[in-house]
Amino acid sequence: MGKTNACLTIPRITAQDRSALSRSGDFLPFHKHLTLDEQRRQASRCMDCGVPFCHAGRILNGMATGCPLGNLIPEFNDLLYRGAYRQALMRLLLTNPLPEFTGRVCPAPCEQGCMRAFPHENLSKHPLINTPVKCMEAITIRENELTLVEMGFENGWIAPIDAAPNGKSAAVIGAGPAGLACAIRLREYGYSVDIYEKADKPGGLLMYGIPHMKLEKQAIDRRVKWMERSGIKFHLSHEVRGLSELGRKYDAVVVCVGSGQPRDLSVSGRSLKGIEFAVDYLTESTKSVLAGAEPSVTAKGKDVVILGGGDTGNDCVATAIRQGAKSVTQLEIMKRPPDERLPGNPWPEWARTLKTDYGQQEAEARFGADPRIYEAATREFVGDEAVSQVVADVAGVQKTYPAQLVLLAMGFVGVSSGLAESLGVQTTERGAIQTDGYRTSMDGVYACGDARRGQSLVVWAVREGCECAKAAAGRP
Repeated sequence: MGKTNACLTIPRITAQDRSALSRSGDFLPFHKHLTLDEQRRQASRCMDCGVPFCHAGRILNGMATGCPLGNLIPEFNDLLYRGAYRQALMRLLLTNPLPEFTGRVCPAPCEQGCMRAFPHENLSKHPLINTPVKCMEAITIRENELTLVEMGFENGWIAPIDAAPNGKSAAVIGAGPAGLACAIRLREYGYSVDIYEKADKPGGLLMYGIPHMKLEKQAIDRRVKWMERSGIKFHLSHEVRGLSELGRKYDAVVVCVGSGQPRDLSVSGRSLKGIEFAVDYLTESTKSVLAGAEPSVTAKGKDVVILGGGDTGNDCVATAIRQGAKSVTQLEIMKRPPDERLPGNPWPEWARTLKTDYGQQEAEARFGADPRIYEAATREFVGDEAVSQVVADVAGVQKTYPAQLVLLAMGFVGVSSGLAESLGVQTTERGAIQTDGYRTSMDGVYACGDARRGQSLVVWAVREGCECAKAAAGRP
């Protein structure tokens, strides 16, 4: 696989983003791309591992490592390096029906499991190395993946599905990544597929929950048009409140509605104006960006406090800065992660180390400091009718932060209230839809994605959609 000794002699290089300060002034995509020759050079670094860890997703110590989709990573890397681009893309599409999304927003657990990411302390003394090579220089798997799928669309290699009808039909409720993946696989199996989506556009959190600069919405529109050409029908602005309202008999119904119930915070002052759920704030922001209008809820001129340190919190930081926030503070209840792996967190586990994402980078560039404050437990919201301050316990010390806008980005706790009951399916204690495999408590009804497993990564949603389609179709 790849070029002999390339993993030792060629350093990892990724495309440089637009500078943090310049990009924070607009909602345009900020990620640049390497040239094709540079990307091939990066692909050449992929080793012929005896037992590769990159392609087999597993949960180690509570965190994912390796690709949950089982992507044939060493194979498509080798084909990319050798210039067999179309063959490389076909290898990728065997396991991943939506690589343009995972290639943009997946945190790349495959790279965490890459053998090249193993902490090699003595490589600098190896006689074959003529370029300094640092540890944690995993292969650029995600960027290689994105390069291939974009080439596929540009060159017309991704043809619409042309599967022979099998006489069966399926309804997919929810057009997020799990629903899209499930619909694609069912259509490939010969099903007639209808997708019902409550929003005015398909994509779920891909469309409205992830800001435009991080995932440009043209990529979603392009995939939806491809699905429509493949014979998949979308019913938008259609919120299914009961299986009987679907109006026809389907051989299978798949519930892919996500985990849409945001976690709330019950403290004094919660009812004050100016306290919003992060998902609502991001949705409103993205809709306004797409419409070229001003959002009804904006951070402009305000001190913004964000509760939560995950991806959603980071997206809120970046969005608030672009809207013209006066200041941005991110309160994280957990301790600050270490800069390097601790002994109890060995490779190939997900590295529990400090990561500064694009939003925090922009806050540093704009305001001169990382916006995150660790070990911060919010105790009270203060104000008359609207919030003006947040009181938090920070490592045992009470502190007060000015805030005219507070965003709750503390994750999700299950499917939207009342939805499971209206569909007649049972739920778990954590608010997810209860399944046996992917089968729900109702005959012929299946569930997958965040609705079944709880809040997770886009790549897990895609895997769940693919696996659920197999279950619904009775395929091994």
